[in-house]
Amino acid sequence: MKPEFQTCWECACPYQTGWRCVCRTSSAPPEKLRFTPVGFTENGSATFLSTGNPCLDFFFHVVPDTPPQELLQRLQLSWKHNALITLKLICNLRGVRGIGKSQKEGFYSAALWLHKHHPTTLACNIEAIADFGYFKDVLEILYRLLEGDEVRMKEKKKWLKKKGKGLLEGLKEKKDSGIPKRKTNVVQWEKTLDKADKFLDRYTHDYNFHYLYEKVSVFFADALWEDMELYNEGKFHELSLAAKWCPSLDSSYDRNSLRKEVLVPLRKVLEIPEVYICENKWEELPYKHVPSVAMRMYMNLFYKHDKKRFEQYLKDVESGETTIAAGALLPHEIIASLQNSTGPEVAELQWNRMVDDFAKKGKLTNCMAICDVSGSMRGTPMEVCVALGLLISEISEEPWKGKLITFSTDPEFHIVKGKRLSQKTNFIRKMDWDGSTDFQKVFDKILEVAVRGNLREEQMIKRLFVFSDMEFDQASASPWDTDYQVIRRKFKRKGYNRVPEIVFWNLRNSRATPVPSKQQVALVSGFSKNLVTVFLEEGEILSPEAVMMQAISGDEYQKLVVFEL
Repeated sequence: MKPEFQTCWECACPYQTGWRCVCRTSSAPPEKLRFTPVGFTENGSATFLSTGNPCLDFFFHVVPDTPPQELLQRLQLSWKHNALITLKLICNLRGVRGIGKSQKEGFYSAALWLHKHHPTTLACNIEAIADFGYFKDVLEILYRLLEGDEVRMKEKKKWLKKKGKGLLEGLKEKKDSGIPKRKTNVVQWEKTLDKADKFLDRYTHDYNFHYLYEKVSVFFADALWEDMELYNEGKFHELSLAAKWCPSLDSSYDRNSLRKEVLVPLRKVLEIPEVYICENKWEELPYKHVPSVAMRMYMNLFYKHDKKRFEQYLKDVESGETTIAAGALLPHEIIASLQNSTGPEVAELQWNRMVDDFAKKGKLTNCMAICDVSGSMRGTPMEVCVALGLLISEISEEPWKGKLITFSTDPEFHIVKGKRLSQKTNFIRKMDWDGSTDFQKVFDKILEVAVRGNLREEQMIKRLFVFSDMEFDQASASPWDTDYQVIRRKFKRKGYNRVPEIVFWNLRNSRATPVPSKQQVALVSGFSKNLVTVFLEEGEILSPEAVMMQAISGDEYQKLVVFEL
């Protein structure tokens, strides 16, 4: 019989009756937390509902589909536990490079929370925060403060609705002219004036917004000044992208001077693709300098307006004569391009570039991925699982290179088949599942292969990446005996004192927490491949907390400071 639960009044998470919720004990050091909330997965397996460390909970549980309200609840608990670590975790959400998660929507929600509760900290860290993403991020924060956190979602729905009107309605609208068109222009102008009034009122009466706006303005001004000095010295390769993202202004003399004397020359030297596109100079566009995200956005236009030259560029990339960017793209975004009629060739080249970039950083020794392709993973989590699982298999060393294992009633080791990226991803999607997410049986299979092959302990798989939503099937007779505890006992009985290190990689919003904060495993989450970098280095996984701290230990994180007035 499963124990009863009650809901914590402070953080709304369930905990066993008679116990204390972790948020009520977070003032004590993690090692002194006596009670950690325990529950069950959606499939009946015993699981913790927290790691016992609110910062680690934020790091592990916040994924792209985490509802904003839940994200903010975890953020508040994490900040209360350790403000500086939480500030670093907020920036880790945005991190496009390094070991960041490239999770911009979660970052923007957290940034708005920061402005509301700790405005000085946000404003005084603007320059440091911009290093984790792009210059446009600081502008986006200002825009969302004015229009609301969901403004982009509303704009996207409006755009999709307009796009979905259909060809006939579109043609009908195109025929309309004269007064209705002028009326539309007037309406658009009125909306612009309304936004200007809203900004002026906020800027005049809200000190915190005023202070943040001034910090952003100074940040852009300083960056453009430094870039102009570099430009005049001919050091074009050292230029920032401030000119790309600085709002284009017109009207007054000073603003025209900014545009003509600063933005235009800097943008030309930076070879920003949008400049060539807007001026219809397709034949001059330098494809090897097109950023990865821009390549994904504009490749249809490249095929349409400059097909011969663009196809030759792709051939040159394949032959190794030139390069293609892939750094800012997430693995599942690359494989999503396979569905585009013009995308497979570009996707193939970007995938190869991504794998090559990892190969230069290091390799994974005795590592393998477990891919959860169960029904609960449908949609984007499934595509992320396929992409990250394939990536791990391709950067692993022999004898595990190109191999995967999946959850199934009868798990098997799979050799990924296919030469093309599309063939490999389709193979993984179709791997056996049989309606089971039994975590235990995967390790039973590993033990079976090891015992049958008489593998010594040093030959055993060293590390397993588990790409899943953590909703494993019930496998233990004791309701509070977690999967990991059962696995340790099984390995010891077979003569293996060392269990493969497990990297639990969470891909879907879920309360399930496989282990508390002190076990010798890793707890990571998100859709970015950047966190794989942590595991390219030699050495054992000490604890989930140690992995989290390593993820936020880069030089860029040392610039962050908490300001409390």
